[in-house]
Amino acid sequence: MIEEIEEHIVHAYEGFDKAIEHLNFELNKIRAGKASPAMLNGLMVEYYGSPTPLSQVANISTTDARTISIQPWEKKMLSVIERCIFEANLGITPMNDGEVVRLSIPPMSEERRTQLAKQAKAAGEESRVAIRAHRHKIIDFIKKKIKDGFPEDAGKRKEDEIQKNVDSYMSKIDHIVEVKEKDIMTL
Repeated sequence: MIEEIEEHIVHAYEGFDKAIEHLNFELNKIRAGKASPAMLNGLMVEYYGSPTPLSQVANISTTDARTISIQPWEKKMLSVIERCIFEANLGITPMNDGEVVRLSIPPMSEERRTQLAKQAKAAGEESRVAIRAHRHKIIDFIKKKIKDGFPEDAGKRKEDEIQKNVDSYMSKIDHIVEVKEKDIMTL
């Protein structure tokens, strides 16, 4: 019975890690006024009839703090990449010079920074909700096992252990969001 509980706990911790991973992925997509190739993560372009990550059809780099340069390996991909960026609604207008697609990141207004900070907090809250859902599942499982004969004091110890880990993950989320907010609000 203890092996079954441990297995469920490990599965819950994997869910915690995935929640943090997802938070980092979502926060990377929020631009903080600085050019970053990570802003284009998740963009898919049509390449020979199938959706392909942008990073697999072009070299993406930053030429300076406010410019992203996208150089496709095939010139015919320029217009496809340009259209993909328009459709992604990133708030950036791509410039195609026939060789490279350039994205100039405009400086953000205070209102836009505040809006992005709220977006970062919302992503953090999503991760918190995911972790709480995993905690709820594992604690319910432990309570069920206690009813089936697992020692109550051992079950309580497991619940306390899980809660300590949940608290640790919650502070990780707070720290990650706090760092991103500071990055967004810094001019």
